[in-house]
Amino acid sequence: MFKKLEDSSGNVVGFKAIGTITASDYQLLVPDVRALVEKEGNIRMLYDLSDFKWEKLEAWLPDLKFASEFHHEIEKMAIVGDKSWEKWMTHLAKPFYARDAKFFHSSDIAKAWAWLRE
Repeated sequence: MFKKLEDSSGNVVGFKAIGTITASDYQLLVPDVRALVEKEGNIRMLYDLSDFKWEKLEAWLPDLKFASEFHHEIEKMAIVGDKSWEKWMTHLAKPFYARDAKFFHSSDIAKAWAWLRE
């Protein structure tokens, strides 16, 4: 599931991925992001993956559709986590999910929020 983070404000929004992500999780995430894009134009997004386990195969298509729909509107994406594969995901974020992306360790989440607000 995706949980919207309380530090979200203005055009900066954060979500925490918890457990295993399913296709139905995107049905909740997409309208939230779409509404923010319609209101703010370009947005900046934080993904906290510290409690993320995996994404079910059924969620891959909604995930790709999310990337296709919002890639040009997401100026920056901060990916927060502790695993080396999560850091690797940052390299996928640039060409598919956001115009700029950066990885932060969970202990540096305040730095991730600060980078998004620069």
